[in-house]
Amino acid sequence: MVVPYKHEPFTDFTLEENRQEMLNALKKVEADLGKEYPLIIGGERITTEEKIVSVNPANKEEVIGYVSKANKDLAEKAMQVADSTFETWRTSDPKFRADILFRAAAIIRRRKHEFSAHLVKEGGKPWKEADADTAEAIDFLEYYGRQMLALKDGVKVESRPIEYNQYHYIPLGVGVVISPWNFLFAIMAGTTVAAMVTGNTVLLKPASATPVIAYKLMEVLEEAGLPAGVINYIPGPGGEVGDYLVDHPRTRFVSFTGSREVGTRIFERAAKVHEGQKWLKRTIIEMGGKDTIVVDNEADLELAAQSIVQSAFGFSGQKCSACSRAVIHEDVYDQVKARVAELTKELSAGNPHDNSHFMGPVIDQGAYDKIMKYVEIGKKEGELLVGGDGDDSKGWFINPTVFADLDPEARIMQEEIFGPVIGLTKAKDFTEAIKIANNTEYGLTGAVITNNRAHQEQARRDFHVGNLYFNRGCTAAIVGYQPFGGFNMSGTDSKAGGPDYLIHHMQGKTTSEMF
Repeated sequence: MVVPYKHEPFTDFTLEENRQEMLNALKKVEADLGKEYPLIIGGERITTEEKIVSVNPANKEEVIGYVSKANKDLAEKAMQVADSTFETWRTSDPKFRADILFRAAAIIRRRKHEFSAHLVKEGGKPWKEADADTAEAIDFLEYYGRQMLALKDGVKVESRPIEYNQYHYIPLGVGVVISPWNFLFAIMAGTTVAAMVTGNTVLLKPASATPVIAYKLMEVLEEAGLPAGVINYIPGPGGEVGDYLVDHPRTRFVSFTGSREVGTRIFERAAKVHEGQKWLKRTIIEMGGKDTIVVDNEADLELAAQSIVQSAFGFSGQKCSACSRAVIHEDVYDQVKARVAELTKELSAGNPHDNSHFMGPVIDQGAYDKIMKYVEIGKKEGELLVGGDGDDSKGWFINPTVFADLDPEARIMQEEIFGPVIGLTKAKDFTEAIKIANNTEYGLTGAVITNNRAHQEQARRDFHVGNLYFNRGCTAAIVGYQPFGGFNMSGTDSKAGGPDYLIHHMQGKTTSEMF
C-alpha cells in the first residue's frame, strides 16, 4: 500500500548537525569536480570529442564537469532508440513505472545533502534554495508516482444495459524534454519522470549551463530499475539538437521550461507538420513571468515588505515566479518603500559555499550582462534606492537592486529581467492596483497583501495569474499543494505538480463493448 503523499520537509541549517552534514556533502562533491560525463543512449555511454564545460557560477575557474555534447547524428540515434523502446515501454505495468519513481525518491532522500551540494556548486544556489530544489525533486517523484496509480485504470464513464463503456489513458510516444538551469534538479526531474511514468520514452536535453545534475538523475533512475532506452540523456546545443528534435516527425510531444523567446519558438516549430508525421505534436510549455505583489492600505506593512524582498531576491531573482514588481497603495507607499530599502540593504551576495550570504551569483556572463543593462535602463526610468552594481571578476555577482517611483509602463516594469531587480510603483486604489498588476503579457504568479476580505475576493476574481497568493510571497509553490503554471505568455498552464499534469502526456481512449 502506498502511503498518502506529503511534501518533503525542508532542512533547518541553524542546527549544527545539519550544517555539518551539508559541509561534508560539499567536500564529497568537490572531490568529483572536473570529471567527464558521457551521453546515455539506450543505456550505452557515448563519449564525444566536443564537450560542454559546466562551471561554478560563483567561481568560474572551478569546472564542475566536462559533458559530452550531442549532435544531430547522435540525436537521431537517440530518437531511433526511444522510438523502438516505446513499443515495449508503452505496455509496461503503470505500477512498475511508479515503483521506479518511489525507489528513486528514496535514493535521493538518503543522499539529500549530496544532491543539494551539487546544486550549490553547479547552480550557485544558497543552501536554503538548494535544499528546497532537492526536496521538490523528491516531491515530483513521489507525487507523480501516486498520480499514475490513480490514473492507471482510467476514469468512470456511464454504461447502458446493452453495452459496457470504458475510458482510459494511453501514452503518446517519444517526448523531448528541454529543462531549465534555474531549478536544475526539480524541474528537470519533474518534467522527465512525468513523461516516463505515463508510458512515454524520453529524450532529455538539459540546460547547457547545468548538465551534470541531469546525469546524476540518470544514475539514480538506473539504480532504481529504469530499463535502458526509456530515458536518453543527450545534452547539446539548442540550435542544433533542440531544433532537430522539435522538428522531428517521430517526436510526439515537447516539454519545455525556459524563456518566452525560446518557448514561443518551440511552440511555432512544433505546430508544423513534417513529411512522415501523422499527428499534431503536443506542447507542454512553461515560460516566464513579470510577477507582482500588490499591497493595499489595510495591509500588514512589515509582512508586505518582507514578502516583497524575499520573493524578489531569493536565488538572485532567477525564478519565473520571482517578484519583480510591487504595486503599493499610495497611502502606504512611502512606508513600504522605505522598509523594502532597509531590508534589501541587509542582504549580501557572495559565494554560497559557506552559507553566509542570502544571495549567490547569477548563472553566467550572458545573464550578468543582460541584468546590468536593465539596471542602466532602470536608472533612467526611476529612482535607484538600493544596489545597482555587480562584480564579475571571479563569479557573476549582482547586488540586490530596487528601483522606485516607476511608471507602470516602464521597461523595468514590463520586461522579464530574471535577476535581482525589482521595481516599485504606486496606485491610487485597489482596483487600479489590480489593473496595473494585469498590464503585462505574462500571467504566472502574484500575491496580495491585505486584511480586507472584499479585496481578497476581488483579486481572486480579477488578478489574472495562474498562482495567486494572499498574505505571503509569490514564490515557493509546493508540489501537490499549489499546482504551478501560468496564463498568457507564461505558458500553457499545464500546472506542474497538480492533479491533471500527467494527462498532458497521455491521450484518452474509449472502448465500448456490446452485450
